[in-house]
Amino acid sequence: MHLSGFIVTWDVDSRDKSLCGRLHRFIFGYILTKNEREYRYPGFVERPGVRYLGQSVVFVIPDLLSDLRQFLEANRIDHVTMTASLGATIFASSPSRRTS
Repeated sequence: MHLSGFIVTWDVDSRDKSLCGRLHRFIFGYILTKNEREYRYPGFVERPGVRYLGQSVVFVIPDLLSDLRQFLEANRIDHVTMTASLGATIFASSPSRRTS
């Protein structure tokens, strides 16, 4: 499958812990535990058409670009958007198992 869209990169001051936390929750989601129940809130990278490419870099399809840019602009996060396309996945390793 071939995807056309955009690569978006951003830069945030790591000393601004509040902004970093807000950005992390938006991009990756979060889990809340209350009264022994777990509430999961998925992040932007879990949406169909979004690929996490690396630190501060995502690929996003055109239909979702405005959602990401609105968040970044509302939080005054410097970002760059460029056109891009992704080819089909030819190999994907299984997720690593974490030990606690």
